[in-house]
Amino acid sequence: MTHIAATRPALPPGSASIDDFARLDIRVGRVLQVLPFPEARKPAYQLVIDFGQLGVRRSSAQIPPTYPDPAVLRGRLVIGVINFPPRRIAGFESQVLVLGALPVDGRIPLLSVDEGASPGDAIG
Repeated sequence: MTHIAATRPALPPGSASIDDFARLDIRVGRVLQVLPFPEARKPAYQLVIDFGQLGVRRSSAQIPPTYPDPAVLRGRLVIGVINFPPRRIAGFESQVLVLGALPVDGRIPLLSVDEGASPGDAIG
């Protein structure tokens, strides 16, 4: 009987492994506030997002073309990567990368979860 050693296939260039994905801390958050961000180069809002036991964090999001009425975002559940280093954007500290789809028309619809998920829940 011949034994063949199990090996992992090499990843194509530019690929990510499951270990890469596991290093991301992706969580559910609830939008508390949506503020105008006129200092940003591209149209953007400043979002204040509750991540439950992980606290409240802020994010810059280039979504006004998709959501011209900021009121539709308040209370919405969103998905964010919370363990990237903060970024300074036009003097504002963005602490979270809020995830959205990137269709070719330039609009950015936000990713979300169904009701039943709670702020702070992990995504995986």
